[in-house]
Amino acid sequence: MAGLAVNVAVIHEGKILLTQREDFETWILPSGGVEDGESVAQAAIRETKEETGLDVELTRLVGIYSRLSNMPSVSAVLFTAKPIGGEIKCQEGETIAVKWFDFDRIPNPLSAGHKRRIEDAISGVTGVTVLQEFKLPAVPEKITRNELIELRDKSGLSRQDFYVQMFEQSELSEKIEVGGIS
Repeated sequence: MAGLAVNVAVIHEGKILLTQREDFETWILPSGGVEDGESVAQAAIRETKEETGLDVELTRLVGIYSRLSNMPSVSAVLFTAKPIGGEIKCQEGETIAVKWFDFDRIPNPLSAGHKRRIEDAISGVTGVTVLQEFKLPAVPEKITRNELIELRDKSGLSRQDFYVQMFEQSELSEKIEVGGIS
C-alpha cells in the first residue's frame, strides 16, 4: 500500500518557499507523512512548521500526485499556503536550508516529481490528480528507504551527486488522471 504524504507550496509576494533535504541535498516543497490521528490538512500545517519554522494558513488544494516506482510508492496531497507567523529555521536531520525563490529562479536539483508540483501550485491549478511513474534502472526493484540510504553511503559520491546520477538515468512519465482547473 502506498504511503500518504503532504506537500505545501508556501507562496508569498511572488516567491515560493523550498527546503533543501539533508538526505540527498535536493530542493523540495515542505513535505512529510500523515501521522495516525491527524487529518491531511493538519499534517500539512505541522510538516511546514517542523521543516521551515513557519506557521501557515492553507489557501488551496492543488491536487494529488501519486509517485510509482521501484522506490516506495507514495501519494502526496499538495496544498498552497501563506505564512502567518514564525521564523525561518531548519529542522535538524531533515533540512539543511530553507529559502524563498522567485518563481522564475527555482533551484536545481529538485526532488523527483516536484518540478510539476511547483509549476501547478504557482500557476493556480486546483483539483488535479497526476500519476508520476519513474523507472530507475540504477536502483534495485522494490528498494526500501534504508536500503537506498545505504547505497548512497557506499557509492563514494556526494549525497547530491548520488541522487542526480540516480535520476539522470531514469524515465519519467506523467499522466493527468483527473484534469484540474486553473
